[in-house]
Amino acid sequence: MTDQDNTITANLTPLPDKVGVDGLEDKWRKTWDESGVYKFRNTRDRKAVYSIDTPPPTVSGHLHVGHVFSYTHTDIIARFKRMQGFDVFYPMGWDDNGLPTERRVQNYYGVRVDTSLKYDPDFKPPFEGTDGKKINAKDQVPVSRKNFIELCERLTKEDEKQFEELWRSLGLSIDWSQTYHTIGEHPQRVAQKAFLRNLARGEAYQKDAPGLWDVTFQTAVAQAELESREYPGFYHKIAFRFEDGTPIYIETTRPELLAACGALIANPDDDRYKQYFGQYVYSPLFKVKVPILAHPAAEMDKGAGIAMCCTFGDVTDVEWWRDLKLPTRPIIQRNGRIIMSVPDWIEDPQGRAIFEETEGKTTFSARKIIVDHLRESGDMDGEPKPTTRMTNFYEKGDKPLEIVTSRQWYLKNGGTDKKLNAELIERGNELNFHPDFMHVRYDNWVNGLNGDWLISRQRFFGVPFPLWYPLDANGEPDYEHPLTPREDQLPIDPTNDVPEGYDESQRDQPNGFTAEKDIMDTWATSSLTPQIVTHWAEPGEENEALFKATFPMDLRPQGQDIIRTWLFSSIDRAHLENHCLPWANATLSGWILDPDHKKMSKSKGNVVVPNKPIKQFGADAVRYWAASARLGLDATYDEGQMKIGRRLAIKLLNATKFALAIGREDENHHVGSPAVAQWNPADVTEPLDRAVMAKMALVIRQATNALNAYEHSKALEVIESFFWQFCDDYIELVKNRAYGTADSTGKTPSEAAVKSARTTLGLGLDTFARLLAPYLPYATEEVWSWMHEGEGSVHRAAWPKPEPYEQAAFKVSPDVLTYAGEALASLRKIKSEAKVSMKTPILSVTLDAVDDAADSIKATLGDIAEAGRVVGNITLVRAGAAIKAVKQTAAAAKNAIEDAKNEADAAVSVIVENSELGEPPAKKPRK
Repeated sequence: MTDQDNTITANLTPLPDKVGVDGLEDKWRKTWDESGVYKFRNTRDRKAVYSIDTPPPTVSGHLHVGHVFSYTHTDIIARFKRMQGFDVFYPMGWDDNGLPTERRVQNYYGVRVDTSLKYDPDFKPPFEGTDGKKINAKDQVPVSRKNFIELCERLTKEDEKQFEELWRSLGLSIDWSQTYHTIGEHPQRVAQKAFLRNLARGEAYQKDAPGLWDVTFQTAVAQAELESREYPGFYHKIAFRFEDGTPIYIETTRPELLAACGALIANPDDDRYKQYFGQYVYSPLFKVKVPILAHPAAEMDKGAGIAMCCTFGDVTDVEWWRDLKLPTRPIIQRNGRIIMSVPDWIEDPQGRAIFEETEGKTTFSARKIIVDHLRESGDMDGEPKPTTRMTNFYEKGDKPLEIVTSRQWYLKNGGTDKKLNAELIERGNELNFHPDFMHVRYDNWVNGLNGDWLISRQRFFGVPFPLWYPLDANGEPDYEHPLTPREDQLPIDPTNDVPEGYDESQRDQPNGFTAEKDIMDTWATSSLTPQIVTHWAEPGEENEALFKATFPMDLRPQGQDIIRTWLFSSIDRAHLENHCLPWANATLSGWILDPDHKKMSKSKGNVVVPNKPIKQFGADAVRYWAASARLGLDATYDEGQMKIGRRLAIKLLNATKFALAIGREDENHHVGSPAVAQWNPADVTEPLDRAVMAKMALVIRQATNALNAYEHSKALEVIESFFWQFCDDYIELVKNRAYGTADSTGKTPSEAAVKSARTTLGLGLDTFARLLAPYLPYATEEVWSWMHEGEGSVHRAAWPKPEPYEQAAFKVSPDVLTYAGEALASLRKIKSEAKVSMKTPILSVTLDAVDDAADSIKATLGDIAEAGRVVGNITLVRAGAAIKAVKQTAAAAKNAIEDAKNEADAAVSVIVENSELGEPPAKKPRK
């Protein structure tokens, strides 16, 4: 529309003979790529930019339909904001590093890392894909760390091609020139720079401490990565004994940890054990003297009410050990097996002999040995009793976690600092959660933190810590004084690079240096995606300008399951580094469920590959299914919804072709040459047409408000509902007038009435193309090209505003269209019930309607008669008096309210009576 009179100038193209959605993806993807329609245009005014912190999917080679779900929601908002005039900054990243990639590479190529091996530039892996079969560790070929990383990079590149092809086929309007990789040079530089600044401010620190450890993957695990699962076990009732041999019984599911026991703990309010606090007992089998102590965390109603504290069996043991300053007696190694030498705190010869039997055994095997000895010694009361307990697992692991003491790096996150905790809670209050009820999950997580964020991992494919440690004369590292590079030297790999003041010959030599071999947790990089994509702290005027124009960002879309990891950790990093939120809004998506309402997952075997529905129904149809789901709620994989979406796209194509063909067809019904049409709202003069304009204004306002509130499904519902009313009611009512066809009396509609109909059709379908563009990008681009050849993409067109349509409505109510549609439906019902053709003329008919409906029907009677093929008289009877009487009865008689309401509701509909049909049209002979 022009600024002067809101006129739309349509450059009409020849219309295709046949329309359909098949083939649109390939056609328009190519055009979009060539034109750069979605490319960020480097606007430097922050108010004119809308920036999105797009989730970088974990590149693990496994795609399922859930991947298209939340990304479609995000794309709808991106397209909407672009049409509102924003320069949309919409990058894509790939989360390459981390355990999923390592596991995939190990299984795909049949290799494992041996850090003692040197790099082999000619190494060839033993496998190139294993068809999903798992290769046991003993059968994997050892390779150097550098060779392994090269294989990781090689495989992720192949996986990323699959993901990019999926996103492109789905029609995501991403600026692919902004793509990044979490293991790439730029993200590594950002992650290392942020860490060095955290270290300088005292926010990052290292310590030797007990922590959760996965024995399978040989790495420490953070609190955010825990998953509590049921695990079967047995309760063993075991006797500790006082000096005189008197027993005191505890119940434990982990008797293999008896040798690690440092105390017995009971609640200070437990009358059963108050008399024993401060006394000592001896552990069974090992005869180690341990105290009986009080701690409020002991549960009086659990087991015997008194428990052994072992270093370490669970997180409660850590709490007791720390609070009561107990000795550290570790017996489990990082590989989950019992240590290979008898600890010095076991002095009893028989106890030492028993421990030797467990050396090097798994905890399961050691438990059997200990239980057998307890039976023989008489220190176990009865047989073990089966139980099921909740146990911590690494979210990607298969075995319960152990607690192992090790040196690790931590980042402050409010788990040990009440002031920081309160500040992060306040940041959550500043953030706009969509839907709002997700906010409580953030608060619950922050309030429940019991330690700082463990950010180091004992893995290989990830961002290295940019650190070395000086070695003393004995070759021992000085962990208290790490060596750090300058920021302009980043990124660095300390296992290959050398700190200033040293040379390579001094690596791992006395008085030389050694590299930090741990890497950062993958979330330590992913938590910085807002800083990575906006080029935070990167030198150069261009980078500085980009950062100012895009940060803090506008939107973080993500899954609800990673609020505690990605969302919270990103807020923590931005708060510490930038002293603000990283974005203003967060949209949280639900799960995808299979048709049986079970969460889709590879392990359950219920995953749908996304290429299949896209190929079967089309990308627009799959997007429609995804868009129909509300934020924060789970959605079922529903091909029925996709069929509806496909039908909607096809209807848009057909309706637009029909409307644009009016007035351009020759006698053989071929569409003529290109034409120019002027659609000026001032030319809308007829009541029915003005009602369409009134409804269109209302729909635009409602859809715009919903999308501004990130309620994409609500906006779609409003738009789609009116679109079907427009096609099923308005087009049917107005098409004869639009063609300029004479009515049953031979009267031809005026030129103004014809122009009013054609203008309304043009304005309506032009507007629907724009309103549906965020949802059905392919179909809308196709119809837009028919109307606006050479004017660019619909996805750069202006989002409709309601004011021009409100002016064109000229105070006509949208109800006029509703009532006219009901009248037409009633006329058609006569023919349907009589089982005659819809072309059968109606000779006479009486319409009963309430006052408002009667006025609307009277104003549009000509269009109704033409659409319903009424060739005789239409008698219009007002039922207003009867309705008023019903309403008065309802107000006066309480016991009749429901009946009166039912009568009133029924009377609002148009009622047809006393109708007379003519002869059905003669059937045309077949050729």
